[in-house]
Order: sequence, then structure tokens, then C-alpha cells
Amino acid sequence: MKSLRLILTNARYFGPAWVFASINILFGTWAIYIPTVKENLQIDKSQLGIALFFLSLGVFVVFPIAAKIINRLGVGRSTWYGVVLSCITALLPILAPSYSMLMAALFLFGAANGFTDISMNTLVTELEKEDDRKFMSASHGFFSLGGVLAGLGSFLIGPLDNPVLHMGIAVALVFIVNLIYHRRYVAIVAARVEKESFSLGLFRPLLLLGLISFVAMGSEGAIVDWSGLYLKEISLAPETLWGAGFLGFQVTMTLGRFFGDGISSRIGSIKMVGFGVLLVMIGYGLVLSTQTYLAILGFGLSGLGFSVMVPEIFRIGGNVKGIDSSQGVSFIAGTGYTGFLLAPPILGLIADRFSLVACFIVLFGCSFLILGSTVVLQRRRS
Repeated sequence: MKSLRLILTNARYFGPAWVFASINILFGTWAIYIPTVKENLQIDKSQLGIALFFLSLGVFVVFPIAAKIINRLGVGRSTWYGVVLSCITALLPILAPSYSMLMAALFLFGAANGFTDISMNTLVTELEKEDDRKFMSASHGFFSLGGVLAGLGSFLIGPLDNPVLHMGIAVALVFIVNLIYHRRYVAIVAARVEKESFSLGLFRPLLLLGLISFVAMGSEGAIVDWSGLYLKEISLAPETLWGAGFLGFQVTMTLGRFFGDGISSRIGSIKMVGFGVLLVMIGYGLVLSTQTYLAILGFGLSGLGFSVMVPEIFRIGGNVKGIDSSQGVSFIAGTGYTGFLLAPPILGLIADRFSLVACFIVLFGCSFLILGSTVVLQRRRS
């Protein structure tokens, strides 16, 4: 909780942390309305999966050029520009009048989010180096807090009965707070790194981290995208509980990340990730029971397990010797969002061919890849 206290008592750290929250407030509010958009446009699960593919494709396409843009503009300014673009594009998917326009809107929204994601993680990495303070995990906790705020916003669905107004409120909240605090970080630039000539060995430390990122972020995206439909169609939950899985997932993600920096310093990053994946496996087991409240608890346990994975690998990836922090973060983010890119269409096809239950069986199996990677990493370190 020391890092959380640091963020809450110092505007220099609160500004970047709020950017993390902002991205998930916008994305989480969109995710709440996925079943509504699916129904309004009269598309099936496979079509929805392809549309979500375009969101991830937008994220993925920006990665090869993000590091160059960040180094040219400065990491602080890039982060602020990313927030503005995310606010502008967040309304587009809700307003899309057709399936083709939905795909285009999600592509732009994804590209804006992807650029902001790399910028904000690089920004925190640079602040940690410059100030010798650790608050990466707590910053990702703010990302999860944004999801909690978006999940709580699901209770506005009935009273507002207006998706565009709901998203507009979320955009206003995000933009106003960032407008107040962006001056605290906008002038920050990345420290110069003495670069080494390219070699596979230079990137070797990132490869297993990239595999963990691939599986973890793909699984997180799957839970965000499909938890509502799972509770609706498999668990037959009442409408008021459709967002409960997403909310539970985000609450435990938030708590885990706020405590993550302190626990990681005691047991080490690799053991932290290994313990996390065991919690994820238990969570998937509860989800596969198909019972409404057990499934909600399972989504919550999965969130607690995933909470510690991504912050640790971003921190390590941004500190690899001989590589710019923006390049290291881009590599981790790129592999992660590749999983995020592939998961929606694949799971959509599986759901249509078999069922949503089969999707979560596949995700359970993928968690063994993370477990195996942690074993290899621990052996190499030993």
C-alpha cells in the first residue's frame, strides 16, 4: 500500500496513474454495452468476435510505430495526446449505425487505446527510474480501478436508458481530470539509452515474458468481452447480474495490484506470477461450474491472479539493458495484444461451434503455458 499512498499524496504520480484508470473507464463502459450493441445490430457471436478483432487490430497496428512517435514527441506529451484521442474515439462504437461502421469505430478506438497504453507504461517506467520510486503495480491498480468505476456504472443502464449519454459522462470524467493533472507529466521525456547492435540474445530476456503477456492479456480480454454473455446465456443470471462478473474481476484486479509492489519485493516477481496463475486456474474451475454465484466468484479469483502478472513483466521489459524503455514496453505490449487480438475471433468461433463453456475450457488450458513459463524462468534464475 506504500505505492498507493505515494500516488494519492503526490500529483506527480497521481496524474500518470489516472491515465491508467481513464483507459479502462472508457473501455469498460464500452464493454458493458457489448450485449446491447450485438442485439441492436442483430449480429451473431462470430460477427461480434470479428468486430472485437478490429478493436484489437487497431491496438496491434499502432505498436510498430509507437516507440518512434513517443521518442520524437516525448513520453509525457504522447501520453496526453493519447488520452485526448481515446476520449474522441470512445463514443464511436456506441454511435455506429451498421456492422461495418462498428468495425471501423472499434479499429480507431483500439488504435488510440494502444498508443496510450504504451505511452503511459513508458511514462511510469521513466518516473520509476528518475525518482527511484516503484509504483508500476499500483498504477495498473488504477487501471483496474477504472474498470471498477465502469462496472459500477452498469447500474446506470436502467436509469439512464441511453448508451450514448452514459459514454458521454464517462468521457467527460476522464477528460476533465486529465486536463487538470496532465501538466504534471506532459514535459517528461525518456532518458537516453546507450544502444547495442541488434541480436537475438539482446531480446532473449523478453521472450518468455512475451509468452506470459500473450496468454495473460488474451485471457483478460476474453473475460472482459465474454463474462457478461456467459452469465446471461450459460449461468442464466438475471439482467442485474450480467455485469457482476466483470465488476468482480475488476475489483480483485484492483486490490491485487495495490498490494502487488510490496508483496513482489518480498517473494520476487517470478514466484508472484506463479502464485497468480494458480489462483487463475481455481477461478476458471469455479466459472466452469456454470452456477451464477460460483461463476462470479471465479471471475473474481481470476482477476486476483491476473492482477500481478502484467505489471511485473512491463517493469522488467522497460528495464532491459541496451533497449529503450519504449521499445521494451512495446515488445511486451505487442505480444500481449497479439493474444488480445487473436482471442475474440477464435473464442467467437468456438462459442458458435460448441459453447461459451468450451471457450473457458480453452482458457483454462492456456493457463498452463504461463505456469510452465514461470518454471523455466525460475530455473534460469536459480
